[in-house]
Amino acid sequence: MPPLSFRLRLFLSFSLLWLLFLVGALYLAGRGVERALRGHLERSLLEDARRAAEAYQKGLSGSLIATGGVYLHLYTEDGEPLLLTRREHRLGPEALRGAGEAPRVAFREGFAAAWVRTPLGILVLTQDTAPIDLALAALRRSLLEAFFFLFPLGVGLVYLTARLAARPLEEAAREIAQRNPERLEPIPLHLPKDEVGRMVEAVNGLLAALKEAKERERAFLAEASHELRTPLTVLLGHLDRLSRNPQDEEALRTARATAERMRRLVEDLLALARGEAGWNLNLHIVDLKALAKEAAEEHGVAFQGEAAEVLGDPDRLLQMLRNLLANGVRAAGKEGVRVRLRRDGGLALLEVEDSGPGIPEDLLPRLFQRFARGPGGGVGLGLAIAQAIARAHGGEIAVESRPGRTVFRVRLPLLEEGGAE
Repeated sequence: MPPLSFRLRLFLSFSLLWLLFLVGALYLAGRGVERALRGHLERSLLEDARRAAEAYQKGLSGSLIATGGVYLHLYTEDGEPLLLTRREHRLGPEALRGAGEAPRVAFREGFAAAWVRTPLGILVLTQDTAPIDLALAALRRSLLEAFFFLFPLGVGLVYLTARLAARPLEEAAREIAQRNPERLEPIPLHLPKDEVGRMVEAVNGLLAALKEAKERERAFLAEASHELRTPLTVLLGHLDRLSRNPQDEEALRTARATAERMRRLVEDLLALARGEAGWNLNLHIVDLKALAKEAAEEHGVAFQGEAAEVLGDPDRLLQMLRNLLANGVRAAGKEGVRVRLRRDGGLALLEVEDSGPGIPEDLLPRLFQRFARGPGGGVGLGLAIAQAIARAHGGEIAVESRPGRTVFRVRLPLLEEGGAE
């Protein structure tokens, strides 16, 4: 059995609520009218009985005749009838037991009776309830007719309401179903800020993120293909030269440098893949000053700093520093890059500063994302790898940039006292 649609579930739920509300309202209306009619009759009989008792107390009994639809009866103390104006309204002795000077009322089949003790005996006033019964019967018929009129009308309105309420959700579902990896444009629905509107906004945000990721991946593949194709072309050309002249030392050196460049690019790709899967760190006590000095000397840049020890993987940390330094050298040259190391509380603060043109403002928020490529060249992997390595060591890399000064600050937890033990 296929599952019920949301619109059908909404329709059935509201129809059931309408049925319960209508039945409850009509029932309460009928009961309210019935109580009002019987209450009015009861109050009238009590008032008539009280006045008749007062008249009998004063000896103004008058003649016992029926007036205004009220019938007067007189019984002895034992409940035997002395005068019955209407025989079908006779009360039994057990009903009159305990009669007092305060009137009492009871409803019997077809009539209502009020009785009170007087000097002449027990005075009983009765009145037919047939008019009330007829009125209640007419009311029940009217309520039943109202039910058979209002219930279908309400169900129709509920159906229209369910359709209107479910229409935005159905439109959103149709639009979402049309999306695929090749079609990631936002859903063109402008809805109020309700649950459906917020859901569509969230889906549009997800589609935008997927589209951006797909565009970054496409750009990366194009860049990676270009970066690999160019050295491969150079490598094949020099290999062809070597095949004709095996003693060509220049061709051999160029071929080796080109292969090394390709190796570094492949290693960057593998490093990113390992970082996403979780770094497998070979932890040692690392002299961060010696490591930073080594990386600075490799790139021919200035270094100054104080001693600082961290717990980490020396190869990964060196890779992180090399990526940061390569980025700075590419932007400002060797003479425009400085490396500083100092202790900052419980952290080691390593700064790589360059005097290059700065990082564009639109690139700063996504600088450490994969495939984020700045004007300085590269394929947008080095900084992403550096940030992943820093975070794997419990640290973070932040950047501050303006034209003429860009600073990358690496914060890593220092080795705790006694950590060597």
